[in-house]
Amino acid sequence: MTNRVIIVVLGKQGAGKGTQCKRLAQSLGIPHVSTGDILRAAVRDKTPLGLEVEGILTAGGLVNDELVGRLVKERFAEADAQGGALLDGYPRNQAQATLLEEILGDDGIKLVINLEVSSEMVAERLSARRVCQECGAIYRDTDIEAISGTCEKCGGDVVQRPDDQPEAILRRLATYELDTAPLLNFYEARGLLVAVDGNQTTDEVTAAILNVVRERQLA
Repeated sequence: MTNRVIIVVLGKQGAGKGTQCKRLAQSLGIPHVSTGDILRAAVRDKTPLGLEVEGILTAGGLVNDELVGRLVKERFAEADAQGGALLDGYPRNQAQATLLEEILGDDGIKLVINLEVSSEMVAERLSARRVCQECGAIYRDTDIEAISGTCEKCGGDVVQRPDDQPEAILRRLATYELDTAPLLNFYEARGLLVAVDGNQTTDEVTAAILNVVRERQLA
C-alpha cells in the first residue's frame, strides 16, 4: 500500500530508540517493530523461522542478515503493520539496509530519525540501566532499592545485562561506528535522514520527532 508509513529510528545503544518507538507507536497508531522482539517472539511461538533461529542460537551462532530480513518481511505481512511501522534495531548495517529496500519495494521508508547522543551520555545511561529478565521493562540502578530487584510489572528479576557492563559498552559503541554509522550517509543521500537531539528530556525528544513527522505530512 502506497500510504504505508515506515519510519526507521537509528542511534547509538542507549540513545532511547526503544522508549521513543513505544511512545510514537501510541501517537501514530503503527506498531513498534524491534528485531530483538521479533526474534524472541518467533522462537517462543515456534514458527518455522523461529525454530531455525532457535537452532542457530542453541549452537552458539549468530543470526545472519538474510534470516533477520525474512523475519522482518514476515512481520510486515501481519495485519497491524499494514498501515506502517516504527523500526527499532533494524537495519544495523549496509547489507540489511539494502535488503530492507528489496523487502519494501516501491512502498519504502518514508523517514529515518537519528537520535544524536554523545558516547559519554550513552555510557552513563547504559551502565545505570537495569532490565527485567521476564518482560524487558527498563529501570535505573537507583530504582533497585525501591523495587527490591523485582519488576513492578510482572514480578520478574531485574538485573544488569552483561552487555551493559563498561567493557561491553565500549565494544558495542565500536561496532556501531563500524557497521551502523555509515547508514547515516546512506539515508541522507536519499533525503530521508533527520537528526534529533537525544540529550533532551524524553518528552522533548518525542515532541521533536512528532514535529518532523507532521512536517513530512506522515501523520
